[in-house]
Amino acid sequence: MAATLAASLTSAASAKPAMFTLYTFGDSILDSSRYNDHGLDAGQLIVRNDDALFPEFIGRDLQSRGPARLAHRAVDGSTVDDLPRQLDGLQPDGHCAALLTIGGNDLLVGLAADTGNGLRAFEASLRRFVSKLPVGQLLLGTVYDPTFGDDSQNFLGVPASVARRNHARVNAVIATVAGQRPGDRLVDLCAHFLRGRPDWFTRTIEPSLIGASEVRRVFINAL
Repeated sequence: MAATLAASLTSAASAKPAMFTLYTFGDSILDSSRYNDHGLDAGQLIVRNDDALFPEFIGRDLQSRGPARLAHRAVDGSTVDDLPRQLDGLQPDGHCAALLTIGGNDLLVGLAADTGNGLRAFEASLRRFVSKLPVGQLLLGTVYDPTFGDDSQNFLGVPASVARRNHARVNAVIATVAGQRPGDRLVDLCAHFLRGRPDWFTRTIEPSLIGASEVRRVFINAL
């Protein structure tokens, strides 16, 4: 019995920690690597910080806590109707979580001027995606405002008052869907980015390198 116990203890001591997988779904808020010279996005920085670029986050990435990898599925330009394709072939293990950002492109292609039906369809599509997501915990990010609340910077082609109302409605839908499954969480990117700076963005709406790190900041605090 002593030999068996010793063997069990030796096996337990030598066992490797389980690999943690972080999945990213959605749009360019999480798929922004092509918008900076370092080829980095928020998911990469959450899993493994670039200590030279961001010394503030040394020791705060997932790999500092144990084995971790990124399964990047977000696609720049995606709308809610593109999300099902991002699930193709997905077979997650039990030690994982997912991040999702969606809604910004939906606003750009029509929801900014919506009068009701578009938002209902957006919510239905988002609920279907979340219900089919085979990942234990999902963190849903709200849609940020690259104008910092300044109506003079409105670029959507509809009155700012209408666009802001629909932006708020999209984020309200995201907040509601975040409560659809136990354990899922809302991550308020919008609130954080309203306190930001213009250099958090490039090409008007895309996260810059600094912006990607700020997206990382909000998500990693939630993780």
